[in-house]
Amino acid sequence: MKKILITGAAGFIGSHVAEKILRKYKNSKIVLYDKITYAANIKYLNSIIFEKNVTFVKNDILNYPVLEKNLKNVELAINVAAESHVDNSFGNSLLFTKTNTLGTHSFLEACRKQKVKKIIHVSTDEVYGENLKKKSFTESQILNPTNPYSASKAAADMIVNSYNHSYKLNVITIRANNIYGTRQYPEKLISKTIYSFLKKKKMTVHGRGNSIRYFLSVNDFCNGLIKILDKGKSNTIYNIAANRSFYTLDIIKIISRHLNVDFKKNIIFIKDRPFNDKIYKINCEKLKRLGWSEKEKLEVKIPQICDWYKKNLKLFNK
Repeated sequence: MKKILITGAAGFIGSHVAEKILRKYKNSKIVLYDKITYAANIKYLNSIIFEKNVTFVKNDILNYPVLEKNLKNVELAINVAAESHVDNSFGNSLLFTKTNTLGTHSFLEACRKQKVKKIIHVSTDEVYGENLKKKSFTESQILNPTNPYSASKAAADMIVNSYNHSYKLNVITIRANNIYGTRQYPEKLISKTIYSFLKKKKMTVHGRGNSIRYFLSVNDFCNGLIKILDKGKSNTIYNIAANRSFYTLDIIKIISRHLNVDFKKNIIFIKDRPFNDKIYKINCEKLKRLGWSEKEKLEVKIPQICDWYKKNLKLFNK
């Protein structure tokens, strides 16, 4: 690959993807593209941003002329840019549609105009909707989003599908479980719990804390993405799924034990969010057939992630 562009590169997932891509394509020119929202930080890129073959562009994917200009001669484009916090989507749904749906359309159109050879679009397992069945959803499952965030991502996936068919663009879509790791803004369950306990604050719990989620480490996600780059088929959707599920309260208990926090005294139950899906459950046999498997266990990674937040609390001025 002579030139690669990654959108959302200064965010939690994007920064990890960027590091992985640079290690794989050491001699490629890498363009890191991000508008730097509240959840992103250019410091997340400190390990790679000063490399000679790396360029950082601070801009919005909705700024079409700038995006298309930076996609010139790009052979691989990876779209990680997104608004992703479900709670925020209920109060500011238009922003989610602009960034996730229109932003993806802007990205695809710029890729089409610049004849980008290979494109990766990062979606989410939430586009399938709640799954109360025994069987996990495969990639052929009909989309049934139930909140503004997942709806904006499902709409983006439909636009991807149209570009694959109408323009024969080579777009691969990735749909993964909840991703956890270092650098995640403290608004999601794991990062918020760690941050709250470190700041001597109580952790708020939606409803009774009995929602079930699968959690995938950001490293396993990145390894899946690389595997898909190497062996994945064009115009195809790949799920990336963790093996184990956890109740919300179980996650908080694991973190409280590690940080030596009294669990019962440091949680507050609040009104459940609207349409809080009980569980998302996806099948990733298609990816496993390419040789991918989950390597990291949540209980093992939590201490390392807690240590990172201890050292970097100043990054989050809440």
